[in-house]
Amino acid sequence: MNIGIIGLGRMGSAIASRLIAAKLQVFGFDRDSKNCQQVETNGIVCVSDLAELAQQVKTFWLMVPAGDPVDQVIAELRPHLKNNMIIIDGGNSKFSDSIRRSESLKKDGINFLDCGTSGGLHGKELGFSLMIGGEKNAYEQSIPFFKAIALPGGFGLVGPSGAGHYVKMVHNGIEYALLQAYAEGLHLLRDGQYKDLNLAQITEIWQHGSIIRSWILELAHSILEKDQKLDTVSGKIFESGTGMWTVQEAERQKIPVALIKEALAIRVSSRESGGTYATKLVALLRHAFGGHPLG
Repeated sequence: MNIGIIGLGRMGSAIASRLIAAKLQVFGFDRDSKNCQQVETNGIVCVSDLAELAQQVKTFWLMVPAGDPVDQVIAELRPHLKNNMIIIDGGNSKFSDSIRRSESLKKDGINFLDCGTSGGLHGKELGFSLMIGGEKNAYEQSIPFFKAIALPGGFGLVGPSGAGHYVKMVHNGIEYALLQAYAEGLHLLRDGQYKDLNLAQITEIWQHGSIIRSWILELAHSILEKDQKLDTVSGKIFESGTGMWTVQEAERQKIPVALIKEALAIRVSSRESGGTYATKLVALLRHAFGGHPLG
């Protein structure tokens, strides 16, 4: 089996590396030739354009920014596609865009799967979590790829077209609230009644048997073990848009998401005010798991 990866940045190259490790043949394309040069040493065959890629593979995995870039790649790829080929969008696209793309491609006999991809920078080593939406037949054909990319037990068809990105959108909304809760609690420990608490020690203790132990807590411990003052970073938190989409969808469905909504508002406020100790920690956590930029 072979597959084409379009977009060979951090996430795209990590996915390609896991496919190579599973003994699958991987072709790649990126408009930045430097990205191609970096991955070719791992056994990935880079091609010069999408027309050439379509001659080599029947399945395409898109790892490009959400919005217009996805539509542009599909439009450029479309003239070269044949019946029953499969496009998998593994980025953070809006679920309504994925529904539209699936319906449009289906008219030409092209299968489209939307795949919410979670795992960040550590997914390359540990495996990713994949939430997939689309037709069952296309999903089943693609299972060898999902098995190679995901942590064991970490993938599945969650629903029809759009459902994969819908589930990932809500996943990211939950992430907003979780990060903020950890950060606010640790901020209170730092500046509350007991001024000299060792946050690195506390987060280490919490990892062993406590109800709030998690991977986010492990990352927080790693950050605080190196520096508890956090004086060298800005408290500005940025976002990709998925948290806002989560709140908008909840409002459309008249479902309360007060914690997620407040976490989103805190991020917006942090970029205006410069933030707090808690928002510095959130920014550092985002950087630790996803390589997201610090303000």
